Amino acid sequence: MYIMHKNIQRCLILGAFVLGVCSCSKYINEEPDSLLTTSMIWQTASTAEQYLNQVYSNITVAPDDAFHLGGCDESSCPIVSGVAVRQMISGNWSAQNNYDYYWPTWWQGIRQSLVFEASIGSVPADLMSDSLKAQHVAESEFLRGWFYWNLLRQYGPFPILRTTLSTSQSYNDFTQAPFDSCVAEINRLMDLAAAGLPAHWQSSANYGRPTKGACLSIKAQVALWAASPLWNGNPMFSNFKNKNGVALAPAAYDAGKWKTAAAAAKAVIDLGVYKLHYNTDDGDATFDPLLSYRNTFLSNWNSEIIFATAASVNNWIWGEEIRSAPQPAGFNMQNATQNIVDSFYMRNGLSIEDPGSGYSEAGFAQQDDPQQWGKQEDGVNRGYIAGNSNMYVGREARFYACIQYNGKPITPATTVDDRNYFSSSQNADGRGRVEFYYSGKAGAGTNSQPDMTGYDVLKFSSPASNIRYSQVPYRPYIHLRYAEILLDYAEALNETDPTNPDIITYLDAIRKRAGLPGYESVYPTRIGNQAAMRNAIIRERQLELCFEGDRYYTLVRRLMMGDTKHLKIYRMNVGQDDNGQGFGFADYYKKQLFQTRVWEDKMYLFPIYQNDLETTQGLVQNPGW
Repeated sequence: MYIMHKNIQRCLILGAFVLGVCSCSKYINEEPDSLLTTSMIWQTASTAEQYLNQVYSNITVAPDDAFHLGGCDESSCPIVSGVAVRQMISGNWSAQNNYDYYWPTWWQGIRQSLVFEASIGSVPADLMSDSLKAQHVAESEFLRGWFYWNLLRQYGPFPILRTTLSTSQSYNDFTQAPFDSCVAEINRLMDLAAAGLPAHWQSSANYGRPTKGACLSIKAQVALWAASPLWNGNPMFSNFKNKNGVALAPAAYDAGKWKTAAAAAKAVIDLGVYKLHYNTDDGDATFDPLLSYRNTFLSNWNSEIIFATAASVNNWIWGEEIRSAPQPAGFNMQNATQNIVDSFYMRNGLSIEDPGSGYSEAGFAQQDDPQQWGKQEDGVNRGYIAGNSNMYVGREARFYACIQYNGKPITPATTVDDRNYFSSSQNADGRGRVEFYYSGKAGAGTNSQPDMTGYDVLKFSSPASNIRYSQVPYRPYIHLRYAEILLDYAEALNETDPTNPDIITYLDAIRKRAGLPGYESVYPTRIGNQAAMRNAIIRERQLELCFEGDRYYTLVRRLMMGDTKHLKIYRMNVGQDDNGQGFGFADYYKKQLFQTRVWEDKMYLFPIYQNDLETTQGLVQNPGW
């Protein structure tokens, strides 16, 4: 039997398969690149598999897009005004700008999946078994459903195609299908794929391929999207029609869609395949909430990962870490905002606005964190340290795992010398305390970066990395993990059955892994209160899934992106000269309004690039563009 390549790499490209970037009609029509359908390709198992790998390569691994980098209230990009996301949040955006434009990529994947499924049967039986062909078809069906799902989420309703076009057909004959039809098509493909895929892969050689659980999880994501206010009776889309005059958005609210979403998420839970990752799964003797959460993204192919891409080290991983790392070795390109910093809970499970939380913004810590969650690792205290602002004292484990703040010891540096590289001579004590104050090594004055917030994103950084020398260990790019499914279930269940005890069971499972007490002990009055729990669940999503792209999509599907509180972005007082006071400069810690971002309701959907619209006459532009 033909043995599959180890891991599905993002960029396995057979030279003859490379396609140019143009309008989506080229990706669907069979004629312009008939080289792909020559009989030669389907006469060997290796070239057929390379074609499937090419379909996989259209999965976007793009942590630099607006969904991850500054498009919502959790982060900001201080580098260069011309970066796409900075133009978008400033309102400098039209259908003539192809910002974060994945439309051609996903249509290319759709076309290739259709070609693959129509051709794989031609591979000689003695080179590839029928069962392996069926598995590959299931993978291709999943991938087409994945691309359709991404189109729906970013651009709204799409044309539905089930075969490549013949030479007598034109893409102009096709137009967008209604939203519910798009949902049904994705579900159909995921059901077909699930029937031909295992619950989990036995061999690591297949890591990166979808599973039955991945199919069910996409159905859960789509169902939650369909139930949410953006597409569930939204009057904003009342006049949104395709070329044939067919309404593209559901006209009336349907409460039953929340039941569908809850059932879809529960189906993933009931598989019994996935669980939240704990550091004890990695061999540690005792539970550590910081390591449990942090290592979810560093421990390869752990039990929480539902679908991931086996990207190369020098691809997204290096870019992810170096863009988030502070200067002088990093780019300081992905800043966390004060908004997300203030959203993390205290260690006692209370929010900082709660009078009983113990939170204080005055003064500085007089001693190192007495808990330290396993004391020190590689010589660096992973909690707070003496001299840190009191606003960073006693915060929850996820805060310390996700946020690099002024005075916090650096993570991606492996030796004392490398850590000292991030500190000025007066602060070089082997811990690499990051200097975000004005005259510091990572400060706005030293680096001429007036748009920094005073925080970097630490979440995906490994303690085994050494940013100074661009050294990072491998880990997969996670598209979907189990924690999101638990939150999907709790959110949907709260909308249809707010007193159901499963809501707290699964919400508290997330909090337990983070080292926080359950809601029964800290906020018991919120239990069973639909509005209060809705806010609590959305906040839990904000923290648990921060910097993973979910925050952007949650605010969009909930029609919350235009709320003033999400457009006003706050930061530390990074622009005031500390006059040599360094970490002890108290005025640095005065929160200030950084920017009020521009939002127009048309931005709930991305525009179809005007050039593509003009060459594919069957399409209509999204509302407002």
